[in-house]
Amino acid sequence: MHSEDKKKQETPKIKPIIEAADNLSLGISIVVAILMGVGIGLLLKNFTGAGWTLWIGVFIGIAAAVLNVYKAYSKQYKEFEELAKEPRYAIKKQLQDDEDEDESEKNY
Repeated sequence: MHSEDKKKQETPKIKPIIEAADNLSLGISIVVAILMGVGIGLLLKNFTGAGWTLWIGVFIGIAAAVLNVYKAYSKQYKEFEELAKEPRYAIKKQLQDDEDEDESEKNY
């Protein structure tokens, strides 16, 4: 039973580290993605000898940066949607219902 308690204690210690790594600054991830793309482009340029292959790497890096932004946006939007479903934040739905009732009472 002592080993089970040890496993329970180890799991929470690792989880915050993983979450912290996942929540690294978006700006850092953009810069790293572009630098990695430039590195790929330089490798392609040195391997092939064609100067335009550097730009392939740059575009790969930019595409990876855009993908990182999209993933971060999707994650935040999903969390927002889950938060909006909580009853304590249902004021938006109440306001929309009140507007619908007010509009239905008006007969022009």
